[in-house]
Amino acid sequence: MRIIAITNQKGGCGKTTTAVNLAASFAFNQRKVLLIDLDPQAHATLGLNIKPETSIYNVLSKITPHKLDLSSIIQKVNENFDLAPSSIILSTLEQELAGEIGRESRLWEVLNNFNANYDYILIDCPPNLGILTINAIRCANEVIIPVEASRFSLEGLNQLLEIINLIRERLNHPIDYRVLVVNFDSRLQYSFKILEKIKENFSQKLFSTIIHVNVKLKEAQNEGKDILNYDKYSRGAKDYFSLAREIISQEAPIPQKIEARMEELIQQELPKLKESKVLFSLFAPEAKEVYLVGDFNHWQLSNEYRMQLEEGNWRKNLRLNPGRYHYRFVVDGNWIEDPNNPNKEINPYGQMNSCLEVS
Repeated sequence: MRIIAITNQKGGCGKTTTAVNLAASFAFNQRKVLLIDLDPQAHATLGLNIKPETSIYNVLSKITPHKLDLSSIIQKVNENFDLAPSSIILSTLEQELAGEIGRESRLWEVLNNFNANYDYILIDCPPNLGILTINAIRCANEVIIPVEASRFSLEGLNQLLEIINLIRERLNHPIDYRVLVVNFDSRLQYSFKILEKIKENFSQKLFSTIIHVNVKLKEAQNEGKDILNYDKYSRGAKDYFSLAREIISQEAPIPQKIEARMEELIQQELPKLKESKVLFSLFAPEAKEVYLVGDFNHWQLSNEYRMQLEEGNWRKNLRLNPGRYHYRFVVDGNWIEDPNNPNKEINPYGQMNSCLEVS
């Protein structure tokens, strides 16, 4: 499953148009696709004429009284094409997550526990570099950056690339990006000059497909349809169909996929032959929630490493390969070392990590 975030902090650059019509083109090519509308403006949701009672906010928020899982909010748009809708209340999530540990991984946690048979998940991001956009980039394998053939569309692009590189390095998250030229007006000589400039800067990161200016794309939005269902013979439909084919061409052939899956299973199962079962325990009867973090999970808070309370003791069993591990507990948001483990080392932040040797 390929997860693709579509983002550019500049508004009006064809981001939502690309998200909706690329998803429809994947579906037309017999690929099952889920489009997640992560923009509080909900343009993708409105542009597909979807009027939901619940939205992605009910999935990501921890304080909503109507907490739901992702599968509960999904709406069917067309055959092979589903939508996780958005709503204006999603704009409150940035403030809600502001002081939360691991806030940049909230969507990643949801998709990591999401079992569904999709070939592609597309994420339509808001037009800014806030916590929602960072969440989308954090959980994506790829980023598509729509760029118009105009001078102002290139402004701020380096800032977005810095965010992508920061997430790649700080979170050890492999992610790639590609630039898509949109709203290209072939009648203007100026458009070709800007196109040449884009090619100079992003020659190795540029899609071959170009999305041309086409009034049918706006007409389709006004009708609450994607371009393939509105006018499949239009220039806009042909451009997005070509983009989908270009992305699909990057898929591994079926035999390679099977071989890769077999290799993945071997790598997963073989280490289990030499794993040891380790019990982590912390006495904290007043705590509301306790997480176990360490270099065995890249120091990330996730439900998988949430500890269970048993008679005042928080417990978590892990299976670990032989080696030396560093870990800490996160008790109601406070990071502490293990008080029952005298084996400790100071970390780069001047705090103490507990250490564990697994033989």
